[in-house]
Amino acid sequence: MAWDIVYHEMARKDLHRLDRTQRTQVLKAIEKVAHNPLPNHEGGYGKPLGNRATAQLAGYCKIKLRKSGLRVV
Repeated sequence: MAWDIVYHEMARKDLHRLDRTQRTQVLKAIEKVAHNPLPNHEGGYGKPLGNRATAQLAGYCKIKLRKSGLRVV
């Protein structure tokens, strides 16, 4: 069972700024995570994030697309 994906307006703008190849890679990674959105230590995809002085990201996970040098939160 896949989760529904809802994009924040800033994420939509970021996606449109990417070239077609990068956009395709990001969308495929997001679709993969939608099928198992748990952190990687629980059998899912992604690394859990925490809170920093500049960003409050606890509860979110990131995935890195190493070949293209992109990070998706």
